[in-house]
Amino acid sequence: MRNIMSVTRTACCVALLCISSFDSASGLLNPLKKGSTVALVTPMKPNGDVDLQSLRGLLRYHVISGTDGLCILGTTGEATTLSMKEREEVLKVAVEEVKGKIPILVGTGTINPNSVREQTLQAMDLGCDAALVVTPYYVKPPQRGLIKHFTDTADIGLPVILYNVPGRTGVDLLPDTIAICANEHENIIGVKEATGDISRVQKIKDALSKTGYSKDFLLYSGDDGTTADFVLSGGHGCISVTANVAAKQVHDVIMAALDGNIEKVNELNNPLMKLHENLFVESNPIPAKWATRRLGLMEHGAIRPPMVEMEEKHIPLLEESLLAAGLL
Repeated sequence: MRNIMSVTRTACCVALLCISSFDSASGLLNPLKKGSTVALVTPMKPNGDVDLQSLRGLLRYHVISGTDGLCILGTTGEATTLSMKEREEVLKVAVEEVKGKIPILVGTGTINPNSVREQTLQAMDLGCDAALVVTPYYVKPPQRGLIKHFTDTADIGLPVILYNVPGRTGVDLLPDTIAICANEHENIIGVKEATGDISRVQKIKDALSKTGYSKDFLLYSGDDGTTADFVLSGGHGCISVTANVAAKQVHDVIMAALDGNIEKVNELNNPLMKLHENLFVESNPIPAKWATRRLGLMEHGAIRPPMVEMEEKHIPLLEESLLAAGLL
């Protein structure tokens, strides 16, 4: 457990959290929950500007569709290409549209801890509900470095979801490390596990149990193709790219999986399987932005460099996937 200095820091964080929550026009924090959280794309105009009007439309679509959580400014949201001013504009719109209706989880992870802190403070001050913090990519910190990175971020005061995606970052956040983080800091409340390894659910639970952790710890899948099995194996939901275009369908799959209804899960999820796969026919979010625009959910499908718009040869595959899902 943390020493007396950590207790003092935690007390300061609680005070900061209360100040931030009450100073914001948006009110108190809304707890994250089980279910389908969308990894939202960021609509952009052909000139590359953020399309805030289309963003409002997307957010309203997710409220109507029963999406359980909003993950904004993550990898799918092209966060690494947005300035702090653009992040502020996006977050203000999100708070205006969905605060109190859908919990707002904001991607604030990057390599530099100072940037993580700046982005997390911004999200907290604007009234968002939690931070999604990825393992620092490319630099490959050791597990003890990850523990310090995450607990330092949690000290800021916003609830934290850890994000493990070794295929992108080059570093794997191990189950034992996740358990240590959870025990070290009460603001670390869950993990987005994007390895595609279903066995991680039980491994993380076993690691938490071994340390005596007794609170709820949210386990979100970050791999659409294996999400249903992840939840059936004891996970609590997903942070989904597919939900950008099939919000209600993904929500219904997760609800059936949480109920343990395998037959209903298969009935609902099988039509989505091509979509789960083919939304990654090129690097995310290239196909997701094309599909979101194709369904008329946003006006433009523009994407910022170094990403480029989807190759035309993939269009028939995406059309077929959307048809199979009953979306066209």
